[in-house]
Amino acid sequence: MKALIVVESMFGNTRKVAEAVAEGLRGHAEVEVVAAAEAHAPLLELVDLLVVGGPTHAFSMTRGSTREDAVRQGASPEAAVTGIREWIGRLHAGPHSEMVATFDTRVGKVRHLPGSAAKSAVKALRKLGYTPVVPAESFWVADVSGPLLEGELDRARAWGEALATAAARTSPTK
Repeated sequence: MKALIVVESMFGNTRKVAEAVAEGLRGHAEVEVVAAAEAHAPLLELVDLLVVGGPTHAFSMTRGSTREDAVRQGASPEAAVTGIREWIGRLHAGPHSEMVATFDTRVGKVRHLPGSAAKSAVKALRKLGYTPVVPAESFWVADVSGPLLEGELDRARAWGEALATAAARTSPTK
């Protein structure tokens, strides 16, 4: 199985989660992790599993204005160029053979608030004809700039392993 993880990360926390998910997938899949700003859209090579992750801003995927706010709070200006919203917007409608999964990072102290970049991303990907293999997943940070809460990287690795198992079970080649 070949997997591609496309990630947007403002403060590095979401990228750390993406790398941990990749660790969980390895052994089951060949995995590449690519920043949303550098990822090709449409996809230039065939993959079996597409994983998309980004931070939750204003109850959804980031926008240019929310990324600018993050830069004012200390995020790298390079991180504000392109997010997963724009990357997904460049994909073509399907049907698609790739299975898809999404994740986000969210501030843990406001878990009761609605909205999730992962849920928004999977909805947009479904509209383009992608099939989710597992429900969207959230990983928790202490504050806007992080750090990740204790145990979240272990949970991300475990999610990656579970994702590989679910993808293998769901794969049309099985």
